[in-house]
Amino acid sequence: MVWVPLRTRRTDRRAPLCSPATRCTTMSLEWLMDWSWSLDGLRDFIATGIQSFRDCDATALAAVACLLVLFVWYCYHVGREQPRAYATVNALMQSAEANGVQNGYVYCHSPECVRCTHHDGLNQKLYHNLQEYAKRYSWSGMGRIHKGIREQGRYLNSRPSIQKPEVFFLPDLPTMPYFSRDAQKHDVELLERNFQTILCEFETLYKAFSNCSLPQGWKMNSTPSGEWFTFYLVNQGMCVPRNCRRCPRTYRLLGSLRTCIGNNVFGNACISVLSPGTVIAEHYGPTNIRIRCHLGLKTPSNCELVVGGEPQCWAEGRCLLFDDSFLHTAFHEGPPEEGPRVVFMVDLWHPNVAAAERQALDFIFAPGR
Repeated sequence: MVWVPLRTRRTDRRAPLCSPATRCTTMSLEWLMDWSWSLDGLRDFIATGIQSFRDCDATALAAVACLLVLFVWYCYHVGREQPRAYATVNALMQSAEANGVQNGYVYCHSPECVRCTHHDGLNQKLYHNLQEYAKRYSWSGMGRIHKGIREQGRYLNSRPSIQKPEVFFLPDLPTMPYFSRDAQKHDVELLERNFQTILCEFETLYKAFSNCSLPQGWKMNSTPSGEWFTFYLVNQGMCVPRNCRRCPRTYRLLGSLRTCIGNNVFGNACISVLSPGTVIAEHYGPTNIRIRCHLGLKTPSNCELVVGGEPQCWAEGRCLLFDDSFLHTAFHEGPPEEGPRVVFMVDLWHPNVAAAERQALDFIFAPGR
C-alpha cells in the first residue's frame, strides 16, 4: 500500500476568469508540482521502509540462526548422553548380533562384567560409573545409590543369610520375600490378559523338543536333579534376536510393560521349564532392586517355589511376584504324566525404586559397561 498526500482544495478564493486553454495549462502545472512532491515523499518512504526491512531482517536472521544452533546442539547433547530407552525389536536384535549370540543365548565375553564377575575393584568401578552419570546429569535423588555403593562391601557381608544379593544391594528398600499383585498392578494384569498368547507361542516352541538333542535357542541349567531349561528373550539386558523372532507377540508385550527392566544387566525375560523330578539348588539373585514375576503357563501338582523359607505354588494364568535376592529354590515333584512346570519369567523394578534411581541404575549397570 502506497501513501500519497492528497491535494488540498482551494475553497478560500474564487477561480480566475480565463479561457479554457489557460485554465487547463494552469491546472496541469499545479498537478505536476503536487505529483513531483508526492514522488519525492514516496521515494523517501520506500527507501526508509527498505532500510528498516533490511535492518529488521538481519537482526531476525541472526537471532533465528543462534536459536537454531542452540537447538541442534541441545538435541545432539541429549541424544548422545541420554541413557537408552526401551529399544525397538530390530534395534535390539542388531545390537545383540553385534555383541555375539550363540545358539540363541547371549554369552558374556567380558571379564569386567559386573553381573558375572566378582572382583576387588567392583565398588570403585560402580562409584566411577555413578560419578560419570552425576557429571552428565545430576546428583539429585542419588542419595541411596551413593550410600549403597560407598558401603556395598559392608552391606553384602553383614546381610543375614536369608537375603544376600550377590552383586548390588540398594539400602532402605522394603524387604519381603513375596510381593502382592498390587505392587506392579498394571504389568501383572497385562501379563495375565495375554496368558493365552504366551502359552500358544511356548507350545509351538516346545514341539521341537526331543530326547536326543536340545532345540536351538534353549539353555540347559545346572541342577542337582532333573532338567531345567530356559528360553531367553532378554538376557542380562540384551535381546536374544533369534528367540525374539520365534516369539514375536510375547516380545512385543514386553514393550508394553511399564516396569520391565530392559536396559541393565539385572533385566531378564524368559520361559522357564522344569521337568518332573527337578530340584533347583538354593541360591541368591544378584540384586534387590528388582522383583521377579512368574506367570504360570503350566502348573502340575507338587510344584513349589520357596523364597526366604516361605513356600508358594504357581497357578496357571496368574502372576507370582517375589524378591529373588532372598535365598530361594524351586522343585517339581509331580508325576511324569503331568508334564513340565512352565512359567514366563520377567524382571520388574522394585516399586520403591524411584524414577531417577532407575535411570541412574540403567546407566551404571548398562550391558557391557
